[in-house]
Amino acid sequence: MFTLTLSAQDNDKTANIDSLEIDTNNLVSKIREEVSLGFQNRENIDVVGAVSTIEPGNFLKYDNTQWVRDALYGRMTGLKGSDNIRGLGTALIVVDGIPGRSIDLLNMEEIKEITILKDANAVALYGAMGRNGVIVVTTKRGTEKQEFNVSVSSGIKFPTSMPNYLGSAEYMTLFNEARANDGLAPNPGFTDEVIANHASGINPYRYPSVDLYSSDYMKDYASFSNVVADFSGAVKDTRYYINIGFKSDQTLQNVTENDRGANRFNVRGNIDFRVNDWIKSSFDMIAILEQNKTSLTNLYDAGNSFRPDLYSPLLPISAIDTTNNPELAGVLEAAKKFGGFLIGGNQNFRDNVPLGDAYAGGSRTNVTRISQVNNAIDFDLSAITEGLSAKTYLSFDFYNFYNTSNVNQFAAYEPTWNDEGKIVGLVNVRENDRAGLTENISSNLFTIRYGFYGMINYEKQLGENHAINASLVALGNSTHVLNEKQSSKNNHLGMSVNYTYKNKLMFDFNSSYVHSIKLPEGNRGKFAPTLGFSYVLTEEPSLKDSSWLNYFKLRSSYGVVYSDFGIDGYFLYDAIYQQSNPNGYYNWGDTSGSGFNNQYTTIDRGQNDNLGMEKRMDYNLGFEALIAKKLWVEANVFRSDLSDQVIQATTPYPEYYGGFRPYSNFNADKYSGFEFGANYLDRFGGFGMNIGARVLYTNSIRKQVDEVYADEYQNREGKTVNAIFGLKSMGFFGEDDFNTDGSLKAGIPTQFGALQPGDLRYRDINNDGMVNNQDQVSIGRWDSPWTFSSDITLDYGPFTLFALLTAEVGGNGVADGNYYRPQGDQKYSEVVRGRWTPETANTATFPRLSSLPNTNNLGVNSTFWLYDNSNFRLQRVQLTYDLPRNWVDKMNMEDFSVYASGSNLAEISKNKDIRELQLNNSPMYRYYSLGLRMKF
Repeated sequence: MFTLTLSAQDNDKTANIDSLEIDTNNLVSKIREEVSLGFQNRENIDVVGAVSTIEPGNFLKYDNTQWVRDALYGRMTGLKGSDNIRGLGTALIVVDGIPGRSIDLLNMEEIKEITILKDANAVALYGAMGRNGVIVVTTKRGTEKQEFNVSVSSGIKFPTSMPNYLGSAEYMTLFNEARANDGLAPNPGFTDEVIANHASGINPYRYPSVDLYSSDYMKDYASFSNVVADFSGAVKDTRYYINIGFKSDQTLQNVTENDRGANRFNVRGNIDFRVNDWIKSSFDMIAILEQNKTSLTNLYDAGNSFRPDLYSPLLPISAIDTTNNPELAGVLEAAKKFGGFLIGGNQNFRDNVPLGDAYAGGSRTNVTRISQVNNAIDFDLSAITEGLSAKTYLSFDFYNFYNTSNVNQFAAYEPTWNDEGKIVGLVNVRENDRAGLTENISSNLFTIRYGFYGMINYEKQLGENHAINASLVALGNSTHVLNEKQSSKNNHLGMSVNYTYKNKLMFDFNSSYVHSIKLPEGNRGKFAPTLGFSYVLTEEPSLKDSSWLNYFKLRSSYGVVYSDFGIDGYFLYDAIYQQSNPNGYYNWGDTSGSGFNNQYTTIDRGQNDNLGMEKRMDYNLGFEALIAKKLWVEANVFRSDLSDQVIQATTPYPEYYGGFRPYSNFNADKYSGFEFGANYLDRFGGFGMNIGARVLYTNSIRKQVDEVYADEYQNREGKTVNAIFGLKSMGFFGEDDFNTDGSLKAGIPTQFGALQPGDLRYRDINNDGMVNNQDQVSIGRWDSPWTFSSDITLDYGPFTLFALLTAEVGGNGVADGNYYRPQGDQKYSEVVRGRWTPETANTATFPRLSSLPNTNNLGVNSTFWLYDNSNFRLQRVQLTYDLPRNWVDKMNMEDFSVYASGSNLAEISKNKDIRELQLNNSPMYRYYSLGLRMKF
């Protein structure tokens, strides 16, 4: 990868955000650093809720990632992945005050600050939308000084792992083995001679072994590039910021020129201007256009199912014997040719032609068009009373995702071969070649979102010791999706009152009154209060001049968030009646039905006028401290009780109640844990270090679940929210477990279907003599309760080394899909090489092969398919070299540095082979880069 970054600015500009100086003063300034909370900005010392903040300008030079999710991953205390706060689920994204926008539309160069709001007190003003926490993104705005920056990057990415399926000969051999295990004769087409011919490669077109992941169709690597330019400055009372970007991301697929990959162009303009002495306004505009041109077939997906032996997708024209078969000359003359080949096919698989679609089917272009417009007006109302202000914010978003395609009809030929390896017959198994003359357009998504919020704020210093800050917010947000009859609407009022005593005691009362159209009349509104408290101990006289404890703030909060986001649908409170049911008809003496036969009318769902919002009760206790001006520490203990979750519960009603059961507020979960973050800065002569470390532990428990199981051990209540249920595997049945007639020996429980040696054996948990779904128990958990991360920046002289490390511990995964569990005649991957046979009974890692669907071995989850998902990853490394100051001055530059970096570099895990293999759409990638960065 090559990166070039240019910057130009006024000569009298003194700030230099691209230069990192590891200085303990950076931590001291963090105390008074202004933090954006979305609706409000406050100094860090005055923030009561649990929040964490990063500023990309502090690290982009030494960690030159341009992907926002990559920058978030592992960098923020309390964040799992890139958008999950404390394990509660996907957080609300707020960009420049607008909720519901996507961070995937941004590049890091245009971001000023990212803040995550974690507890109920911090998210209260966002009402129902803040249920899972909030990620607040603030973009850059214009400055008084003119600035100009350009960043250009291009590079390559390598797949971490590619699927490894067996070739034709090995597949045929093992499939015949599978048929033998089932008591069936070998496949008539898989004779020893045919298998030998496929293995020899003597004629790969007659005896193919198709691998869609091979270099014939896939490149070893793909390229990408990124260009970003931004301008900022001021003209009189108007400040402006403009960001223009272009991004190109190529695909591994390499069949035709249609496989071009994605290109995205974006432009952002943020303008701030003064209308008069008491009114300021801003106008923001964002436009994004993305195009992704592809063949009609994604071969990476198709490769999961296209068997290697089906047929040759290409037939060499040189192999066609037109001399002895002159009729083929006419066929050849009329056929469309592709680099000396015809499209191959097979009558039995005429609709399964992935390479034919790629070569001859045409192309598809997926287009994304996004525009966003914001207008804010700030009113200084101090003329009415000192400290009074107001703000209005209006936004409009337009999202359109559609695709255009040109679809061609094409011929595919099934050949007849002679003994000399020549094609002596061709049968077209599809249509005649005909180019598509029309462009097809289909819209996959058309969305319009508009929103408004108005805010009144009062800020007043009362004497020397008291200060008050009060805000009232009214917010409305509506999203309409094409073909969806009901728009998604969110409306609420928010109120915040903050009181400060002597800059050391802070009390926060934040609340919202939320409204939901998903609930019945009379039950659509809910008041959600939160209360927060913080105490800056270092403002006390006894600690104010401490030499080692520079800052210590204790904080606590308690509150509730009401939300309808978990209610999946509208009008769930209404009763539903329907006809045309399986109960048939009844006779009646009128003609309102079909003659004298009238359909039964039954109830499908009962009515519940008391259906209410889901509830999150939140508790948080934490602190933050600065020690010896070198060590910043923050920690929180938290608990979130999620109750009144809406389901169509059965257990509160008798069994005969049937369709009368309504939706109700029933299920409840609890999340609890702690988070810890530390940052150490120090310098020893010419050597400096900046080391950050974070730990998050989150445990979840099902507190109440609508369930009825015969055995208590199957209850989900008391288990983790993300529990995995399955059978306990005891390994494989051996030959000694069966009688001579093939039946199980006495005392061995029966299982799913007819069993043989080499089948998986499961534990009979309830000792009833049979294994079935009643023996499923909790065998693992999808989420990792422990997450760790550390970012390390070391500098010595002109060199700076950055590394980001992450780890997850305690989670599990389940190997699933046809790659790990092929059924019937599905293609085999490398995992089946460890199959059970009498000779490998003690070393087998896979059940016996079967040519028939096998529920016992492959259709049920069990500990056999469970794997440990714990991992330690080296996410990114970058080595930067700053050119000598005198060199830079001679070139009339402010800064010049070169670097080498890599992303997703390495992983240590017990099951790395499973974790690094991505089977759908595209592989996981490893990135490498070289670059330079300049500022003029």
